[in-house]
Amino acid sequence: MIAQFWGNFLSTVFSHPLDSTLLVVACWPLIALACLLRPHSIRYVARFLFLVGALVCVAMFLLAGTFLISGHSPQVMTLPLGLPDLPFQVRLDALSAFFLLILGLGGAGISTFAAGYFRSGEGTAPGLLSLHYHLFLASMAVVMLADDAYLFMVAWETMALTSYFLVTSQHRIPEIRRAGFLYLLMAHIGAVCILLSFGVMQGGSCQFTFDAMRSASLAPFWATVAFTLALLGFGAKAGLVPMHVWLPEAHPAAPSPVSAMMSGLMLKTAIYGLLRVTFDLLHVQFWQWGIAVLTLGLFSALFGAIFAGVQTDMKRLLAYSSIENIGLIFTGLGLSILFAASNLRLFAALALAAALIHALNHSLFKSMLFLATGSVLHATRQRSLGKLGGLIRSMPCVAALALIGTLAIAGLPPLNGFVSEWLLLQSFLYTPQLPHAFINMLIPLGAASLALTVALAAYVMVKFYGVIFLGKPRETLLAQAHDANWLERIGLAWLAAGCIAIGVQPQLALHAAGKTTGMLVGQTIAPDPSVWRIAPIAPEQASYSGWIFLAVILCTIAVTFLLVRLLAHGRVRRTAPWDCGYPWQTSRMQDTAEGFGQPIRHMFGAFFRMERELPAPTDLTPRYRVHIEDRFWRALYRPIAAAVQRLADAVSFLQGGRLAIYLLFSFLTLLGLLVFVL
Repeated sequence: MIAQFWGNFLSTVFSHPLDSTLLVVACWPLIALACLLRPHSIRYVARFLFLVGALVCVAMFLLAGTFLISGHSPQVMTLPLGLPDLPFQVRLDALSAFFLLILGLGGAGISTFAAGYFRSGEGTAPGLLSLHYHLFLASMAVVMLADDAYLFMVAWETMALTSYFLVTSQHRIPEIRRAGFLYLLMAHIGAVCILLSFGVMQGGSCQFTFDAMRSASLAPFWATVAFTLALLGFGAKAGLVPMHVWLPEAHPAAPSPVSAMMSGLMLKTAIYGLLRVTFDLLHVQFWQWGIAVLTLGLFSALFGAIFAGVQTDMKRLLAYSSIENIGLIFTGLGLSILFAASNLRLFAALALAAALIHALNHSLFKSMLFLATGSVLHATRQRSLGKLGGLIRSMPCVAALALIGTLAIAGLPPLNGFVSEWLLLQSFLYTPQLPHAFINMLIPLGAASLALTVALAAYVMVKFYGVIFLGKPRETLLAQAHDANWLERIGLAWLAAGCIAIGVQPQLALHAAGKTTGMLVGQTIAPDPSVWRIAPIAPEQASYSGWIFLAVILCTIAVTFLLVRLLAHGRVRRTAPWDCGYPWQTSRMQDTAEGFGQPIRHMFGAFFRMERELPAPTDLTPRYRVHIEDRFWRALYRPIAAAVQRLADAVSFLQGGRLAIYLLFSFLTLLGLLVFVL
C-alpha cells in the first residue's frame, strides 16, 4: 500500500513538473517565515531549518534533473499574482531546468554545511540571517522561472537585496558596510541596464512578456543595443571585468556559506540571463557580439588568475578565482555566438555545452573551497595566508575534501574541472571553420590566452592548498585548530561527490547540457554511446574517458605502494630532512603566499598598481610591505565617483530648505508636464 501510494505520488509530481517546481520554490519562503518563530535559537534555526532547506534543494535538483532527462516540452503558467494588467508569467524549459539543477545541487551542499557552520553571536541574529538566506534561494529560482520582464525584475531586485543583507551580516564593521554598499550600487546599475534591455526588446508593443519579446521584430541596430545593455547588466552581476570591483570586496565580507552561495549560485543567474536574452529572446546573433563576449571573457579569465596569484587573503584569492572562472564561461559563450552567427550549429553547441558544464562545475568546486575556508576560519580565526599552514594534521577531513576541490578547479583529470576546460579547448580547435579570415588570425591568440590562464589557475591552487594545509603551522595557536563538525563534512562531501561523479562520468553533465543546447542553438552534442568515454564531435578526432584516467591513477598508486612494501620492507631508515646546512630553521622560513606571488608580480606588473613600503636603514625590526591595487579603481571608478560628487555639489542648491523654493520647483514641474502633454 505504501509503495503504491509513493509510486502514484511520484508519478503525479513528475507528470506536472512546473507545478511541482513552484511548490518546491514556495517552501523556501515558508522556511524563511518559520525562522521568525524562534529567531535567536541556533539549534532550531541552524540545526533544523537549514537542514529542511537542504532537503528542499535536493528536491529541486531531482525535479530539474528529471525534467531534463525526460525531455519534457516547455511548460508555461500565469500566476494569480502581480498587477491587474501585468500578471506574473512563469516558464519551465530546458534552459531554466539546467540552472535550477545547479541551484539545487549546490544549494543542498551549502545549506547542509551552513547548518553546522552558523554560531550564536555572529552578527545578524540567526533567524533573520536564515530569513534572508532562504528568500535569497527562492528569488534565484524565480529569476530562472520568470517568463515576463516584470516578474524577472522583481525577483532580480529581491535577490540583490537579500544578498546585500547577507553580505553585511557583520554590519558593525565599517569595511563590511563599505563592501555591501559597493555591491548594492553595482547590482542596481546592472539592474537598470537589464531593465533598459527589456524595454528595447519589447519593440514598442507595450507587452513585457517574454513571448512578446520573442515575436518582436527588431532591426539589427536595436538588437545590438538590447544585447549590449544585457551584456553590461548581466556582466556586472557576474563580475566580468571591468565591472568586477564589487566581487573581491563582497565575498570576503560575507560569511563563508554566503560567499559560496554568491560565487557558486548567484553568479550563474547572470549567465542564465545572458543566455536567455541572446539565444532565446533575440532572433539573431551577430559575429561582432561573439567577438565582444569572447574578448571580455578571455581578459577577465587572465585578469582573475593573475590577481588571484598575488593575494594573501584566502577568501579574496577565491573571489578573484571566481572572476577567472566566469571569464572561462563567457569565453565559451563568445565562441558559441561566433559559431551560431556563422551557422555552424554543431560547433556552437559544443562551445555552449562547454560553458554550461563549466558553470555547473564551478558551482561545485568553488562552493566547496569557500566552505573549506569557512571551516579553517572557524578553527583558526585567521584569513591571512601568512598566518596559516600545516592544517592537514589538525583538520584532516577538511584537507582531504579541499584537495578534491583544489584539483578540480586546477583542471586535473579525472575530476570535473578538466571536462569543461577540455571541451572548451576542443571548441577552439574548430575555429578555423569560421568564414572570417581576420577572426581566424586572432583566435590562436585567444587559445594561447586560455592555455596561460589554465596554467596560472593551477599555480594559484598550488599556492592556496600548499600554504594553508601543508608545511608546518606558522602560528603557535594553530596547534589548537579542530576539524569540521559532521554537518560541515557532509556538506563538503556532497559537493566533492559531484566533482568526482562528473569527472569520471561526464556523460551525465553532457546529456543535461545537450538538452539545453538543443533548445538554444538547435543542435545537441550527443555523448558517445559507450559509457567509457565522451567524444564531442567524432571519436577519431578526440575523446576522453574519466574511467580510464581513474583506473590508471589507482593502479599507479597500488603498484607503487606494493613495490615500496615489498622491496623496501625492513630497509627503511628514518632521519631528519636535510636542513640545507642551517639547523636553526623555523616554520616562518617556509614558502609564503607572498613568495608564491612574487613571480606573478614581476611578470605581470603592468596589471597592478603597486606601492612598496621600505624599512628605514636604522629600523631594528625591519618590515617590507607591498600594497597592490586594481588599476581599474584609479583609471575608471574614482574619476566616475569624483564626477558624480561634483554634479551633486553643483545641484545641491536645490536643497535650500525654503518652502517657497520647493513650491516654485513643483509649479515649474507641473507647468512643464502640461506643455509636454499639450
